[in-house]
Amino acid sequence: MSFDDEPGHGGGDPGPAGDRFSTLGGTRQTRTRLPEGTGDIYGGARRPPRNTRSLVMVVGVVVLLVAAIAFANRGGDSGSTSDTQNAKKPEAQSTAATGTKPVAGKQAGIASGFPQTEQGAQSAAANYAVALVSADILKPDRRSEIVRQVFTADKVPALEANFDKAYGKDLLSKVGLDANGNAAQGMTYVSRTAPVGTKTAAYSATSATIEVWCTGVYGMAGVGSTNPVTNDWFTLTLQLQWVNGDWKATSFSNKEGPAPVNADRKASTADEMAKAVQEYGGFTYAR
Repeated sequence: MSFDDEPGHGGGDPGPAGDRFSTLGGTRQTRTRLPEGTGDIYGGARRPPRNTRSLVMVVGVVVLLVAAIAFANRGGDSGSTSDTQNAKKPEAQSTAATGTKPVAGKQAGIASGFPQTEQGAQSAAANYAVALVSADILKPDRRSEIVRQVFTADKVPALEANFDKAYGKDLLSKVGLDANGNAAQGMTYVSRTAPVGTKTAAYSATSATIEVWCTGVYGMAGVGSTNPVTNDWFTLTLQLQWVNGDWKATSFSNKEGPAPVNADRKASTADEMAKAVQEYGGFTYAR
């Protein structure tokens, strides 16, 4: 199956030069060329040329993951646009923590019982983003639980089928996993996403469009891995509905960035990365 043959990310921008995944999955080289004639390192910097061999040897895990969830969402409801008129302009305190306590409930390992507020919708979107781009989504047993917890009931049957097709044996093999989503002995598969922030694009008492700016680490940690752990930055947009006392997703899309300039630092060893993933637990996120 080739994801390049599939339509775009749920109606999103296909990206530069028609390459929808050109900057995902750590496929960029670490060398950065600063823009000429300006002191703004983020403004107009040209991307370094790609190394074809690196692209072949280093499989972009985020490319595959995001392509798969985009494929799973293909043909889904793009969400109502009627609420865009209610989108609020950023305020001075919009990036500050609200101080609202995280929810107490969990189902299938994912936070649940979010309040029917704008903050509650943002909290739900942040936690759902973590689940959708996690190592567990590649495990058939856990995938069904995640889909049923994240999405509205009417979307579940089609999405379960699409996710199962997207995360088939071919994709699992490409990232170094068996049919059950498990890594080979001596290897540790890493896919951990961390929301950097959330933004409300539209909100009403019964629906919301939330953007989640994310970073994370993705790849296979282990001696001889051809898919080493790299980091990536992307924004996941979720359409939410208030259903049966909680926020649930109806569809999602993604786009690359915003991404900072890569810092020159020594990469950790495969053992250090594997140990970190095993020893450092995740969080429940609250806006």
